Amino acid sequence: MKRIENRLAIRLFFALLFFVSTVEAQYKPDIELKELFKDVQLGRVFNDSKTFADCTPRFAVDSILSSYHLEKLKSGFDLKTFVEANFILPVKPQPSIDKKEFPTIDDHINDLWKQLERPASNSKGSLIGLPYSYIVPGGRFGEVYYWDSYFTILGLKQAGRNDLIKNMIDNFTYLIHQYGFIPNGNRSYYLSRSQPPYFSMMVELLAESEGDTIYTHYLPALLVEYNFWMKGSDRLNSQKNAIDRVVRLSDTEILNRYWDNSATPRPESYKEDVETATGKKNPELVFRNIRAACESGWDFSARWFKDGLTLESIHTTDIIPVDLNCLLYMLEKNIAKAYNLMNNANESGVYNQRAARRKAAILKYCWNEKMGFFLDYDFLERKNTAIESLATVYPLYFKIATTEQAEKVAQKIAQHFLFPGGLITTLKLTTQQWDAPNGWAPLQWMTYKALRNYSFDSSADTIRKRWMHTVETQYKSSGKLLEKYNVLYPEIPGGGGEYPSQDGFGWTNGVYLQMKSEK
Repeated sequence: MKRIENRLAIRLFFALLFFVSTVEAQYKPDIELKELFKDVQLGRVFNDSKTFADCTPRFAVDSILSSYHLEKLKSGFDLKTFVEANFILPVKPQPSIDKKEFPTIDDHINDLWKQLERPASNSKGSLIGLPYSYIVPGGRFGEVYYWDSYFTILGLKQAGRNDLIKNMIDNFTYLIHQYGFIPNGNRSYYLSRSQPPYFSMMVELLAESEGDTIYTHYLPALLVEYNFWMKGSDRLNSQKNAIDRVVRLSDTEILNRYWDNSATPRPESYKEDVETATGKKNPELVFRNIRAACESGWDFSARWFKDGLTLESIHTTDIIPVDLNCLLYMLEKNIAKAYNLMNNANESGVYNQRAARRKAAILKYCWNEKMGFFLDYDFLERKNTAIESLATVYPLYFKIATTEQAEKVAQKIAQHFLFPGGLITTLKLTTQQWDAPNGWAPLQWMTYKALRNYSFDSSADTIRKRWMHTVETQYKSSGKLLEKYNVLYPEIPGGGGEYPSQDGFGWTNGVYLQMKSEK
């Protein structure tokens, strides 16, 4: 036990040294490049808006802007040529080589860990440096992503890569201590939002192999994350019932929503957001709700749409999501556990009580008896939203649901969500990637485990087998492991959304390996 504590202390010491050496004003392209950024993004110089957000200036920004003001007035000026001369473009992922035969899927995943691993580095351009190596999702996503990483870690555990698991958790700890929270990803343009709070579950996973001292070691980081999500709760009252990520439902009931501290177009999707908000009376409100949906990880889904169909009707910040609050329930329980291990009964009791109050509020506001389903709650309308989604399984995953509730949820999932390729995410067929016909690895895993928790083993195993078969079928035909899949027609790749389906892919690899290990 003592050796583990010493090793963790040494890692923290070196992380702090890294912190001291890299703390500086982080380059933010949309702010610093001013009109040049807008001109490049709105002019669609690159097909993918994320490309320019990820570029690194070759020279001082002021010098680039001065040059731009002069050059753009000259005859024959070409904006793309100017950008390429003044910025280092991000390295594009190499397309897979067409082959008639591929290695086994397990061998391919083991090789992918090497391809997806990034070394420790200092900050460069919009990329935030991290003190330890880490795994990126793949494709256009060349940085670490918060909630993706939990599902990637599941696979790393099965691959025996505890070294990388510790690295990724310590990188998130570093981000927590530097910024006060875990950003969406390690890019400066993600510093206004987080993602679903899976950090305590990562700690829990590491504790399975390292022992309970892990909880106490990471307690300071867990508390900082918790305070980020609960910021403003002490200022809520009957006149001000929502501040940032907290919502007051009664004198004793506070739940959480997704939010973003900025209300501007996303730098990585600038043109898309400007077009979505065009003609709206309050474009800042549209931008805020789009960004909040990105914090949810479900970007985008009918789940966040007022009309259930169009992105223009997005109202994410009006919604109390059932999955977010279940994750925060688990965070509260794990903080309580850490305090209990430290023999601090008083603080342990405080967080257990908070978890109990949250559980009661989730059951009160998110369970819809008529539908027999857990739904999100619109706190402005004071009713559940109409969109049924796989977020319903989170109260089962965390054993918040009653046996009777779990049975109704399991029945509905089997009847309406299960298709030949696995589970669809919502029952809505839209052009958004987090709706039908797409299925996503993290939600297959959460549902599988949720059903197993209530002994619906046969249904859970059917989901596992169908999902694995979908992944294997696509791999056999393309040699790729994809970000998302079409579960209605598994022979067709998943689609929809702002960008094409990406190859890699961290959480698909992780969930596949974890499911394969299940008996």
